[in-house]
Amino acid sequence: MLVLAVAVTFTHAHAQDQKNPSLLIDTLEVPPEEFNRIARDMPVTQLERVHEISWQVTLDNDLIYENPNGNAVMRVYDNTVPEKFIEVGMGSQPDRKFWLAVQIPGEEGYVVVHSNLERGWSPSTRTILSYTDRAGLTVNNGERIVVSNLDVGVFAIGSYSTYGMEGSTDPPAINSGVMTVEFLSGDPSQNVFALFPYIITAAVGALVGGLFLTKRRAQA
Repeated sequence: MLVLAVAVTFTHAHAQDQKNPSLLIDTLEVPPEEFNRIARDMPVTQLERVHEISWQVTLDNDLIYENPNGNAVMRVYDNTVPEKFIEVGMGSQPDRKFWLAVQIPGEEGYVVVHSNLERGWSPSTRTILSYTDRAGLTVNNGERIVVSNLDVGVFAIGSYSTYGMEGSTDPPAINSGVMTVEFLSGDPSQNVFALFPYIITAAVGALVGGLFLTKRRAQA
């Protein structure tokens, strides 16, 4: 048991010093004017790096809405198929409507997979989109999971866009504030410590087996 304890202590002490070589973190701040346009006028912005295999997008909405019918909408696009995207929309207070939509070319097209017209998101929490190539897409609106393990196929984020006005003659959607967006991604297989639970299980099994054989020999 001493060997196992030392192994656990050594690994725990050095785990924090090890890094996943595939880990990517990008953070951007979207100013209010980026939402004061309609969908067909929004430019698509390329990210410096592609986020794939396993990723998480965190949206921290600190925007001050100008128009009660205004929205803050973000789309993230697949790097290989630009027509394929995931859309998150957050409406103004007090209703705070929230929706999630996906567009997958060649299938059903643009589909709203979740919609809540009242208290769909909270300004005091963050909205999180998480994806793995095996489990699909899961979305948490800051209070609960609203979409779980949605199959969107292979999806690597390469770009994004934003909008917030429903019509070109509408008043501006956003007055001030900022939306902070964090992109985090990595390949779990590149982190040796992802295998640590299996190593511990094997070590415990070997130790128990050794003690059992030692006891049998002593009894003989």
